Amino acid sequence: MQSYEQSLQQTRKFLLEHDDYLVVSHVQPDGDAVSSTLAVGWLLSCLGKKYTMLNEGPIPQRMEYLWHAGEIVNLAEGELQRQYSNVICVDCADFQRVGLTQRYFASDALIVNIDHHPTNNGYGFVTLIKPDAAATAEILFDLLKTFQVEWNLDIATALYTGLLTDTGGFRYSNTSPKVMAAVSELLAMGVNGPELAENLLEEMTLPQVKVLNRALNTLEMSPEGDIAWVHVTPQDMLDCGAANEDLEGIVNYPRNIRGVEVGILFKVINEHAVKVSLRSAGKVDVAALAQVFGGGGHTRAAGARLDATMEQAIPMVLEEVRRHL
Repeated sequence: MQSYEQSLQQTRKFLLEHDDYLVVSHVQPDGDAVSSTLAVGWLLSCLGKKYTMLNEGPIPQRMEYLWHAGEIVNLAEGELQRQYSNVICVDCADFQRVGLTQRYFASDALIVNIDHHPTNNGYGFVTLIKPDAAATAEILFDLLKTFQVEWNLDIATALYTGLLTDTGGFRYSNTSPKVMAAVSELLAMGVNGPELAENLLEEMTLPQVKVLNRALNTLEMSPEGDIAWVHVTPQDMLDCGAANEDLEGIVNYPRNIRGVEVGILFKVINEHAVKVSLRSAGKVDVAALAQVFGGGGHTRAAGARLDATMEQAIPMVLEEVRRHL
């Protein structure tokens, strides 16, 4: 098995030797997925390479300030005209997380897999995976250092965004000395840390507050008080005028209750499917738990999709959580 340094060099070599890339991240992209997509796009532009950035859905509005964010093609609004032979997947814990973008991968496409999820199964022709990295943005910070490109405020802001959001504002246990050293460099380049924290972590839209209120009204807890969960339905989303990005962070509310080891958000997709978001206080590896249902993620934050009704999904997940506890 090759070392992380060898993987960095292999990825560098691939990016230099090929051209005409498709850059994709996971469905319902978060701050790390968006910023990693744009960081790769920025690097390819510096190298004089052709590239297209793509996602199955829209990027969160609060991230539209990022360099060329408007160039990420949203499949919900437009199609691409061809397939690509060179594909870069960022922040996708498994291949299925790329969603519908895979229809634009040529059958013999060479895939570069850049990710930090411990549950990543190593798909792709080139793999650059560091499970102990706080974010895919941290890996890209290291990768960009291997190139002779001049950094500017655009790339610094993108990388900072990925680190800020995936560490919960530098509060989670993945906030390592290496992360803080990188953050120090990025701030020295002129990144406005307080403004980004306000925009990405503090500010809420009215639909976000409304759907949070709906979710908290469904709060339930296990008799032992160590599991808490909430749910959101399509009707809730409609009534509140909420988008998927407005659900970000809701799962932390049940998890933050004193004594709770696992917090859960059940989001009803339709009559036959439920998305489950899991957060752990530390005792339970929710990534392993999510894998039971075909999902994945991190030790303390993970998710899965269940082909079930909400009435079926809740007891199934609670039983598995109890088993892991």
